[in-house]
This record gives sequence, C-alpha cells and structure tokens, in this order.
Amino acid sequence: MRALSRLLALVLAGLAGSVGAALHVPASDATVVATVRPRGLESASEADQRQLRRQLQQQPASLPLALGVAQSAIERARRDGDPRELGAAQAALAPWWGLADPPAGVRLLRAIVRQSQHQFEAALADFAKVHDDPRAAPALRAQAELSAAGVLQVLGRFDAARAHCERLLDSGPAALPARVCMAELDSLAGRTAPAAELLATLAARAAPSEAAWIALVRAELAERRGDARAGLLYQAALHAPDTYRLAAYADWLLANGRTAEVPTLLAGAKAADALLLRLAIAQRRLGQPEAAANRAALQARFEAARLRGDRLHAREEARAALDLDEDAARALGLAQAQWAQQKEPADALLLVRTARAAGRPEAAEPVWQFMRETGYRDARLQAPQLAPARSQLLAGVRP
Repeated sequence: MRALSRLLALVLAGLAGSVGAALHVPASDATVVATVRPRGLESASEADQRQLRRQLQQQPASLPLALGVAQSAIERARRDGDPRELGAAQAALAPWWGLADPPAGVRLLRAIVRQSQHQFEAALADFAKVHDDPRAAPALRAQAELSAAGVLQVLGRFDAARAHCERLLDSGPAALPARVCMAELDSLAGRTAPAAELLATLAARAAPSEAAWIALVRAELAERRGDARAGLLYQAALHAPDTYRLAAYADWLLANGRTAEVPTLLAGAKAADALLLRLAIAQRRLGQPEAAANRAALQARFEAARLRGDRLHAREEARAALDLDEDAARALGLAQAQWAQQKEPADALLLVRTARAAGRPEAAEPVWQFMRETGYRDARLQAPQLAPARSQLLAGVRP
C-alpha cells in the first residue's frame, strides 16, 4: 500500500516517544519502547529486539514491552515487505487486542495493523477514536489523523483525506507531513503543477530524512506527469531505502527502458515478494535463466499466503500473471479485485494494462469513471499501447 508506507514511516518514527509520554513509561532498559531506525536494524539493535521479545514472553501483560515489540514488528513489515510481521505485532498486543477501549497506543498500532491487512473501515474507526481520545498524547492524535488520511487516499476518497490533513496544518511537528499530504492530494485531484511547486519548496526547507521522503512523493508525481526528472527523484528517495522505495524505482526503470539496471538495484533483496516480482520480470525480459526459479518461488509464496488466509497479494499476483505468465485473463480478474478494494495509481495502471492485454478494454471503464469523478490524471495511461481503450472510454475527462 504505497501511500500508507510513506505515512507509516513518519508515524513509527515518533511513536516510541509519544506512546511513552502518554503511558508514563519508566526510563528503565527493561521497559523503554525502542526507537525505530528507518534504514534497518544493525546487529546490536537486532539483539535489543530479541531481548525485548524474551522479556515480553516473561511479562506478557507488560504494556510498554508489548508496544515496543509490536512497533518494531510493524516497522519491519514496512521496511521488508513481510506481512507475517503484522501477525507478530498482533500477537504482542494480544491481551489488549479485543478490548473495546484499549490504551491509545494499542489502538493506534491495532489500526495500523488493520489497515495493512486491508481492514480499512475498522482501521478508520480506531484512528478516529485515537484522535477523539482526550487522554491520548497530542502526537498520537496527530499520527492517527495522518494515518486516517493515508487510508482514505488509498480508497480514492480524496476530499475526506484532505479534511484530516487540514486539521494538522498548524500542529507543529505534524505540519510538514500535513502540507505534503495536502500537496499530494492536490496532485491526485488533477492540480499537478501547483502541487509540484509546493513539494519542491518543502523539500528545499526539509531536513535530509524528510527530504528523502518528499523526494519519493515528488518522483511519483513527476512520473504521473510524464516528467523525465522522476528517475533522479527516485534516486534521491533511496537515501532512506525500504521495500516500497526500491519497488517504485524498479517500476520506473522497467517502464523506461532501463531493465538491465533492475537486477543490480535489487541484488540481495529477494526477501520481499514485491522486490522478487520485479527482479523476476527484469530477468525474464533480459533472458536470464534465474527468472524461472524466481517465478516458482513467487508462486510458492502466493500459495503459502492463501493457506494463511492472507489476501494481500492481488496486485503482485496480477503483475506476475501478466508480465511473467502472459495470462492476461487471470491478470485482469486479479486487477479487478484489487481495484474494487483500493484505488492507488498503480491499481489504475494495472487495471488498464490488463484490460487491454485481455482484449477487453471496456473492463477499464471503472478507471475512466474514477478519473471523471476525481480529476485524477496519469500520463502513463496515455501510452500508445493503451490508447485504443482510452479513446473509447475516456469521453468527458479533460486533458
């Protein structure tokens, strides 16, 4: 979930301190909530996390320990693209998970897990309760607002998302992500030029870690505008690499005739399904023999996810069916299921591509309708190979 992965990095970066303040966590090493490092855990930090998990096994009712373990698991899920870590986070919070009125820190993490599992309405309900909880620390309430905006953006409900971001424009540390949120929503609603200008201004004033995040938002906007500077912006975003950023840049390379660079970019990054998929696509295009083994590995992972009841792979399965198996009919069915659930730019592009490949351009009508209703624009949807579907179905959408 692309928009959420960016917001989640900001949420988790401040969560340890804000949860601790809200719950009056002692300063002891045995109970402090660990700080998450966005660039990945070093060996010492991994040892710290193992120690936290051992302590939680011995003290399963310790709320500060549970919050620390759950927070770290969610960060690993975001960083590595491993949904099993979401189960680890839920297990850590098990004593409070089913409560109607859990502590604000638990409710926030529960909501993040739920949105990551595509339980969007349940997540939105939890975020709303965190924001409305007078006992919650201001930072937690701001984080709930940002996260709710991210969910609504994924659902294509741009006006509702905007309301959450607007409430944070004068809220100190949350003001920058709120302004970025507003600019991104403007860009998705068709106001791309002013959004690009504002994002460039914000990036020039931001700290390095924030500038890398803003570079990612700018890169995606540039790509939707057909701006060749997108590649340089994706590279700038990789100063703080994670699964999402690597996948986004790999997609840009694949779409811009630079397939040969993808295996180097993703070397050693097979742990995440999204990255293994893009590596296999590149290898197949390059005629490399490793493509077949990586496709088989992907299929095994998809099947294992189904056995776990995990239905989070529709987008990756559709891409695999289309770009690795050339099974356009199956890819279209998966893309339609994905679009019914969420409406990110990648989902729009996927549905149009699969509809065209399957010889069913009318199946892309939901995308064109969405564009008419929201003002959304994407230069990639004007590609020559998609033009027949677009010319038939885009009536009423302004250029």
